Amino acid sequence: MGGKCFLINQFLIMAKRIISTLVFICWAFMVKAEQNQVEMADFMRSNGKIYVVVLVLATIFAGIILYLVRLDRKMSKMENTINNK
Repeated sequence: MGGKCFLINQFLIMAKRIISTLVFICWAFMVKAEQNQVEMADFMRSNGKIYVVVLVLATIFAGIILYLVRLDRKMSKMENTINNK
């Protein structure tokens, strides 16, 4: 049991380090993004096309989520039929 707790603690320490590194990298990119204004985004915002881009991205993400939910339901049904046999 002692070895198992040691491995879990090591995993948690490594996960914390990875998460803190990713947070720092994201923060650095956000600071850099604030310094540089994107001309394309300004152009699309001025023409109202940014809303089309947001709508397309939202539709794609909604489709992916619906696909994953449907796939999960199918797999759950298959698991239930296998377990019942």
